[in-house]
Amino acid sequence: MARDSVGNTMLVATILCVVCSVLVASAAVGLRARQDANKQLDRKKNVLIAAGLYDEKENSLDEVDSIFAASIEQVLIDLETGELVDTEVIDPETFDQREASRKPELSQAIEPSSKLGGIKKREKYSFVYRVKNEAGEIEKVVLPVYGKGLWSTLYGFIAVASDANTVEGITFYEHAETPGLGGEVENPDWKALWKGKILFDDQGEVALHVIKGKVSPSSADAEHQVDGLSGATITCKGVTQLVRYWMGADGFGPYLDKLRQSAEGGSDG
Repeated sequence: MARDSVGNTMLVATILCVVCSVLVASAAVGLRARQDANKQLDRKKNVLIAAGLYDEKENSLDEVDSIFAASIEQVLIDLETGELVDTEVIDPETFDQREASRKPELSQAIEPSSKLGGIKKREKYSFVYRVKNEAGEIEKVVLPVYGKGLWSTLYGFIAVASDANTVEGITFYEHAETPGLGGEVENPDWKALWKGKILFDDQGEVALHVIKGKVSPSSADAEHQVDGLSGATITCKGVTQLVRYWMGADGFGPYLDKLRQSAEGGSDG
């Protein structure tokens, strides 16, 4: 067969494709464990950031595991009841919360789907990260949240005090919003505005929301408002929507009710 024949060219191209495919597949399989470990480390870091236990300027990634182990108790709850899940029914060590939302037996429909920006299903069970003091009392909890922005699904954490009403912190660790606009949900200055805000109004409804423009300190609703991000109206609406959904009755509402009752009764929730 001539070296520059069509058949020879196709043969060489086929061999190159097969070799490259094998190399890429091998690399993906070989790096999977490391990628999963990095994802878990990033998730832990963001839980700590939301809880105010990690400063990216002062702490290093090498400290994440030790700070997390010393400060955080991870539990799995049933979102419908707010109760801890029986570990004999669901193993927290192997439970993948994001995958669960795609499995019929571990998820439920969101009705209407517009409640969470068009997301149609959510998982039945969720992790909760509890921060306890030396006496073993819960000081705050960190709750995983997600919802639709302009271009993407935003994934983050909200930390709530033991009164089940005061925001202690917020962070978003995964999204594809526009840098400089919706991407400013990652801006530390904006995230700092959330600390001390109040989730619920006097009627027990989720009232916290992102407004358009700046919050007026003299406003009667200032404690329920967060400054908007310039040029990111749809992203801000998405953040408001996810906060109201996940803090409400369809999300962590039942768990927050139990946390509030535990705080008022002085017992460990």
